[in-house]
Amino acid sequence: MDKLFCNNLKEARKACGFTQKQVANKLSVVESCYANWEQGRTEPNVDMLRKLAKIFCVSLDELING
Repeated sequence: MDKLFCNNLKEARKACGFTQKQVANKLSVVESCYANWEQGRTEPNVDMLRKLAKIFCVSLDELING
């Protein structure tokens, strides 16, 4: 997993003032699933990437590449 993406994901979440649990709830996934994305253990699918970008009000490019 790309560490840049993991970092961008975490920073976007913090910038919005959300906890991991809050984001997980918005995505209808368990908190550990979302936490694994931030830690680089697993990666979200394209549908989840789109939802994450929408939740954090950023483009997919910003989320993936910074």
